[in-house]
Amino acid sequence: MYRTPFVGRSRELEVLNNMWDSPNATLLILYGRRRVGKTRLLAHWLNAHEGDGFYWVAEPASALTQLRSFSRALLSFVDPETEVPPDFTFATWEQALRQLSLYAQERRIAVFIDEVTYLIDVNPEFVGLLQKAWDQWLSQSNIMMALCGSQMGLMQSHLLEYDAPLYGRATAQVKLPPLPFGTTGDYFPDYHPLERLQVYGMWGGVPAYWERLDPRRSVLENLRQNVLPSHSWMVDESRILLQDFIQDLHNYVGILRAIADGEQALGEISSRTGLSGSKASFYLSVLRDTGFVERRVPISQRGTDSRRGRYFVTDPYLRFFYRFLSANQSKLALGQMEQVLELIDNHLADFIGNNTWEELCREWVVRASATGKVPLPVEEVGSEWARNFEIDVVGVNESGHKLVLGDCVWPDAPAGPEVIEAVVDKTRQMASRDGTIDVFYTLFSAAGWSEEARARAEEIIMAGAERSKKKWQVAGYRLLDLEEVDRDLVAWSV
Repeated sequence: MYRTPFVGRSRELEVLNNMWDSPNATLLILYGRRRVGKTRLLAHWLNAHEGDGFYWVAEPASALTQLRSFSRALLSFVDPETEVPPDFTFATWEQALRQLSLYAQERRIAVFIDEVTYLIDVNPEFVGLLQKAWDQWLSQSNIMMALCGSQMGLMQSHLLEYDAPLYGRATAQVKLPPLPFGTTGDYFPDYHPLERLQVYGMWGGVPAYWERLDPRRSVLENLRQNVLPSHSWMVDESRILLQDFIQDLHNYVGILRAIADGEQALGEISSRTGLSGSKASFYLSVLRDTGFVERRVPISQRGTDSRRGRYFVTDPYLRFFYRFLSANQSKLALGQMEQVLELIDNHLADFIGNNTWEELCREWVVRASATGKVPLPVEEVGSEWARNFEIDVVGVNESGHKLVLGDCVWPDAPAGPEVIEAVVDKTRQMASRDGTIDVFYTLFSAAGWSEEARARAEEIIMAGAERSKKKWQVAGYRLLDLEEVDRDLVAWSV
């Protein structure tokens, strides 16, 4: 496994540092999907604060074994010179937490409890016990405590919801997101932007996945190594992720395959899976609750239950798995690796172009607006579509009279002026009927732009505005390629 230096997470480290610097007892609830880097974050902070605290991870063991393990870890931290007997344990969790609060009277102590949901599994009363200990002793001590877990359903019901015992007591609740694309520049400095985009399209921003890759190998060779029968984690991982929320995966897998294959409307998903519309809608609502699927509407209809809504698999790894690997598991098991890899190689460009590339272009607009690289402020970025047209990138502000518009293409060669003409032609679909709008064009071509396109861009854009009968006026334009988008996103992710 290739292990890289710790990168990113500056905001989360700032939260931890602020909690540590507080004169009061502080409590952090840290959660997020599996493998996203929660443990690595806590371990990195502790490594920079050696001797200030200890990290303990719960295991799927009996209640007594868990209590003994925590008791020994606590005593080892308090008295590192003493050899702790293997059978040492406090009598109860109340006693262990009371002793912890006493140790934290005279000095600041950080205590990080990881995989807290394993405690909840075997002892559902644990969170209630912790709440009482917090109210009676720990909140009056000099402690910084973090509770961390990956089983999102249990974290939600036992720690995050309004009626959860610890509700209102946490100093901070942090849902750790995947790392942004820009951090791939630090993880894989020798990869070309295209290779890093492929990595992100297959594995998303999950550090634990990246660490399984060898940057000395090509992306496809890394994929080969990670789907070999002896390294079948990429096949098993999809089931593990979903089983945190769903027990019977049968119909959900069919729906995820349909969406990953491009069947995104409810009627298309229902037809593909053979499920009735009501049943498909139910399963989709459960998948939306997991956060791995979302329903998007045209940005002009945001806030409504538009009939034009489409469903998307938001997690890049799951999207890639259900597009290419799920239906080919039997071939992988039979050793027909080359057939599967050839299929992926033949369709990977379209897959990246229709998914990851568009997402990064929209991210570029959000970040560019925040940093002033786009002169029009936008509060939300999405897409617009109807029966006869689609615009990949639409940034809007509250007034509705300022738009950032663009398309994202993935050509084999530099894009020509026809791409610009197509976007200008579609502008009238977004033009306001109650006044002139300002439009800034951002057009993205991964392979760059031809000399003719660059030479004619302003002429095409201005001619379109003149033909619009003053429905819009041009605030400017940018023609971007993959390397420019990559350079900016890397710089903005520092």
